[in-house]
Amino acid sequence: MTTLLLTHPIFVEHDTGPGHPERADRIRAIDKVLAHDLFSGLKRTEAPLRDDAEEYILLAHSKDHLEKVRATAAGKGQLPAHLDPDTVMSAATWEAALRAVGAGLEAVDQVMTKSAANAFCEVRPPGHHAERDRVMGFCFFSNAAIAGLYARAKHGAERVAVVDFDVHHGNGTQDIFWSDKDLFYGSTHQMPLFPGSGALHETGAGNIWNAPLRAGDDGATFRDAFSERILKPLRNHAPDLVIISAGFDAHRRDPLGGLQLVEEDFGWATEELAKVAAKHANGRIVSMLEGGYDLEGLSKSVGVHVKKLMDAGT
Repeated sequence: MTTLLLTHPIFVEHDTGPGHPERADRIRAIDKVLAHDLFSGLKRTEAPLRDDAEEYILLAHSKDHLEKVRATAAGKGQLPAHLDPDTVMSAATWEAALRAVGAGLEAVDQVMTKSAANAFCEVRPPGHHAERDRVMGFCFFSNAAIAGLYARAKHGAERVAVVDFDVHHGNGTQDIFWSDKDLFYGSTHQMPLFPGSGALHETGAGNIWNAPLRAGDDGATFRDAFSERILKPLRNHAPDLVIISAGFDAHRRDPLGGLQLVEEDFGWATEELAKVAAKHANGRIVSMLEGGYDLEGLSKSVGVHVKKLMDAGT
């Protein structure tokens, strides 16, 4: 089986305005790397605009949240609009956000039915800061959490894990998974840093595993924390599906973080997660792009990450 790549031109059209770090050039930089012959074996398809996307958004978000985002998108004369200081709605954002959700749903379908070994969703806007009732930190809908809840509702995956190595804590995923012991959330992230959550004592129903790091921590420290605080409980969880919130802003080049990771560290984490997925989940992994704002660090790290997924799928 092959690795599935899901993306769409609409992700470039989501316009956050001049000077915004979560910009269209992120997708262009990744596209350039993944056009290399090294990635010719990818199964490529467009992120779909699915009729059932809103139904599954409501597994993770309140009706009020969905309607607020929809109403803002419908106010064409008032766009672009800031839903919070960081999160910008442009004319293309509603479709982009729905296709980002749709990419996760389609990836779950293909991985759970063995049509693909694993999947990488090259999407924007990202999702892991969107809480049940709140847009936040560039994020409108919690793409990874929605994909996980969909896997349970549609495919009967009893135990779903989201593992997040973005430099920022995924407060949205944690919020949505908080009280459900069958939903695992594990995160390495820098503290203190936006959004301010992710402390060791935040444990939910015993299903939340945070591994906060300090500015300046390098790959060795990251690997130790990831091994002890994420991989050990993840193995005990024995997930039916592993979802990766794949943020690459812990890279040493990134302007929004202070960690000192390099491409090989993301490759190592991907390999380790693939081992857990191979043992417990028939190799099933869905990876969803989150952060990463230095174009060189982002694109090279995505290239290593996707190649490791391809290696795991062969």
